Amino acid sequence: MTWLRRLASWIALVFKEAWSLAYPKRARTQTWMFLTFALFVGAAVLGVGLYAGLVLKGQFENATKRMLRDQGVRLVAALVDAPSEADAWFAMDQASRLLDMRIIVLRNDTLLFDVRGEPFKHNIHLPANLESMPVLPGRLDFLEHTTEEGTTILIGVMKPPDSPYSLRLIVPEPPLYALVNQMMIALIGGMVATFILTLFGSWVASREVTKPLEAINKSASSINEGKFDQKIYVDSRAAEFQDLAKNLNRMSDRFRGKIEDLQSLARLQGEFIGNVSHEVRNPIFAVSGYLEALSSPNLSPDQQKRYAQKGLANLERLSNLFNDLIEIARLEYREDLIKPAVFDLQELGLEVAEMLRPKADAKDLELEVINAPQSVLADRDRVRQVLVNLIENAIVYTDAGHVRFRFRRRGQKVRLEVVDTGRGIPEDHLERIFERFYRVDPDRSRKSGGTGLGLSIVKQILLAHDEQIHVESTPGRGTRFWFDLPYAGENAEHDVD
Repeated sequence: MTWLRRLASWIALVFKEAWSLAYPKRARTQTWMFLTFALFVGAAVLGVGLYAGLVLKGQFENATKRMLRDQGVRLVAALVDAPSEADAWFAMDQASRLLDMRIIVLRNDTLLFDVRGEPFKHNIHLPANLESMPVLPGRLDFLEHTTEEGTTILIGVMKPPDSPYSLRLIVPEPPLYALVNQMMIALIGGMVATFILTLFGSWVASREVTKPLEAINKSASSINEGKFDQKIYVDSRAAEFQDLAKNLNRMSDRFRGKIEDLQSLARLQGEFIGNVSHEVRNPIFAVSGYLEALSSPNLSPDQQKRYAQKGLANLERLSNLFNDLIEIARLEYREDLIKPAVFDLQELGLEVAEMLRPKADAKDLELEVINAPQSVLADRDRVRQVLVNLIENAIVYTDAGHVRFRFRRRGQKVRLEVVDTGRGIPEDHLERIFERFYRVDPDRSRKSGGTGLGLSIVKQILLAHDEQIHVESTPGRGTRFWFDLPYAGENAEHDVD
């Protein structure tokens, strides 16, 4: 049993190695499809060929043997029943003519008759040992012989049991037998042709599958190398490949947009970090310098007071900066911070004006907030923050004239405006004033204690309300900021612009 297990293991190992060679772990799709077709179709062709060559031919040979045996039994019976040798010869001659058969009769291994039917009138060379061919009683030996003349004949050699006679029955190849051989040849040839055509068809079909895959792989490699504008083109009539290419192109476009957004975000993040580090570094250095100066024993009380005030001012500026940064982060990443409710804009405007009027009075500016009552649907605290930033900026950058806050109904919206008569903003700065830390006049902004984040906060608050902030400005004449909020009244008439 041990050697059987070893033999089985060896056969399994050989089969595994052969399978690995025929079907490698990594190969092209075209190779896999070609090998698969070759395996299954080849197995089918081999099976049909074996069946045709062995089973069908064997069945026909068995049928021919049974026929010769039955005829041989009848002939022996005729020999035994014949009253004389002349009658026996006559019976054999009649059978030979009737059955188109050559009959050789031996009695005790001595030639008795050699009767030739019509097909055997002419001399046909037979095997030299035909008459002396040994035969066992009760057995029929059958062979197929091709003569020197190219004729195929069938020979049956038999000896009935308990009989002194033995027979050699020679018949020409039956038409049906030749037809069967031709059919087998045609069948095997057809299967071989089918196998070849199947391999060719599998190569064509696999090519039609692999060509689109190669195109997709090539485009994917280009995209992987950073060529995001690369389009996937598939030259195929297969709907699946067309849909796949279309979906991959859509996915590529979407990812390209996201990548561009991420690159832009990374660039802005780099600028933001640089700006934050710059904005934080200055007040920290200033506070450090003032504290170091305060440690000097030679300072007068007035100098100590002034340095302490300047240090506190820088600390306040630093605190405002971090508060604004936290506010922007909260607005960007938490939409639930906006809690809309109905409130009156007139009341809110008066509240903001009361808070900022001292700053306007300090610069002899007129702060106008006279408006009729008007209800809107928005987050009151956030809108208040927007108005404070816009009006306070207007006061800072206006040296003479007025700062006006007004609003008016426009259909289902209410437009809010902050207008000043200040220095204005150059046109090339208008698109960037809502960026973080961007300042039109950096020196003036820092002297006023601004962080450079006020307008960014305004933009984020209004985006959270699904609204946009707009600006127009004329240098030397003033600036106008405006935005819309949803109207919350019910029976008010529409204002006409």
